[in-house]
Amino acid sequence: MIPLLTAAEMRAAERQAIEVWGVPSLVLQEHAALGSLRLLPPGVPLEILAGPGNNGGDALALARLARLEGRTVRVWSLGDPGAWQGDAAHQARLWQGLGGTVERCADPSGEVRAWRGWAVDGLFGLGSTRPLSGEAAAWAAALNASGLPVLALDLPSGLDPSRAEVPGEVLRATRTACFGARKVCHGLLPARGWCGEITVVPIPLDREPSGALSLLDRPRLAPRDWDAHKGSFGHVGIRAGSLGMSGAAVLAAKGALRVGVGLVTVLCEPEVRAEIAAQVPEAMVRPWQGTVPEGIDVLLAGPGGISKVPAWDGPLVVDASALREGEGPRWMDRPGTALTPHPGEFARLFGLPRPLLMDERLAQARQVSVGRAGVLLLKGAQSVVAGGGRDDLWINPTGHPGLATGGSGDLLAGMVAGFRAQGLPMRGAVAAAAWFHGAAADRLPGPGLLPSDLADVLPELLRA
Repeated sequence: MIPLLTAAEMRAAERQAIEVWGVPSLVLQEHAALGSLRLLPPGVPLEILAGPGNNGGDALALARLARLEGRTVRVWSLGDPGAWQGDAAHQARLWQGLGGTVERCADPSGEVRAWRGWAVDGLFGLGSTRPLSGEAAAWAAALNASGLPVLALDLPSGLDPSRAEVPGEVLRATRTACFGARKVCHGLLPARGWCGEITVVPIPLDREPSGALSLLDRPRLAPRDWDAHKGSFGHVGIRAGSLGMSGAAVLAAKGALRVGVGLVTVLCEPEVRAEIAAQVPEAMVRPWQGTVPEGIDVLLAGPGGISKVPAWDGPLVVDASALREGEGPRWMDRPGTALTPHPGEFARLFGLPRPLLMDERLAQARQVSVGRAGVLLLKGAQSVVAGGGRDDLWINPTGHPGLATGGSGDLLAGMVAGFRAQGLPMRGAVAAAAWFHGAAADRLPGPGLLPSDLADVLPELLRA
């Protein structure tokens, strides 16, 4: 997992290092500045924007270190240079002690046309919560139009470190020196798109920062025993497939099989049994007779127009037509259950407004999952994994818009069931399925990507 911290969580980590471990705050600032300087090409001249707070202190420290290297450096401020306080005021005195000056500019658009080298954005950092305005907005607009490369200190000015959404004008970065740990804006789109190449710059903290939000990293799957057989990897039952919707059952079965489950039984409406069997001969295909047969380890219900979930006490994945209005809380209270809605289904399940923005999706996922045993996979760009007895959220970073096609979710639901049948806990199975589903798409061009194309790529990914 890759933690994505809010501003409050990052401040708490820094405060722990300063107040409990005993690292002076200026030492943190020096590490941040030195690590940032290493991200800039050697010898290039620097134009440094220093804001009114601690981010301005980071910028002034970088200016001093760059001057000591022999670079040409100029510092620009938004307001009265004498207004800096605390560590930023100390860094200003050190900069001025080297003979450095701090300049002001009434017309950034005219000024930046003469600049060469790199600009350094040290206007606003962790404390940024409002859209840029006044001089700061003018600087951002001028630099964005200039084409100059920009290094952002901790985050591009104009982003809120704790949000995915972009509140207004943002100073676009070529590179971002992220101090200590990634913040929410470094991991989630659309904010992530303004950060350029992100490098985490280590600063002396006494523990690895953690937060309530993380990006999924590549899952680690257990190796298979040399004498394993099909009975070693679980048996998935799939209650799916009705007249005119047999393809959903086929894709769900392929999803389970392609992630390595040992056995799949499709339990479909009688009139589509033959056509499903013809398309996925690796699965057993039986007409639905009202009960789940013996030997099933995990049941998936819903794809292909199946709205009723069979009576079943074991691990359960509820998808598609089985995600019925108002039933979300019921399923989230059932241990061993996973729900896999897209945003529209999610809104119907829980009686909530459809979440349109990423920050809304995160807030609503927390609302319905905290304290609940069931696992939620809220699908879409940057799918959200929540629940399972945990309060934190996981975000899937893999995939692209080519996944936005019918059948993609059916394949994914089958993958969830397949991973769960092989012994992963339900939340881990959901996370692994989401990650590999998107990673398979990342190996293929889009649009025009078919879910069956993804299924063919999965064995290669799992071997890797």
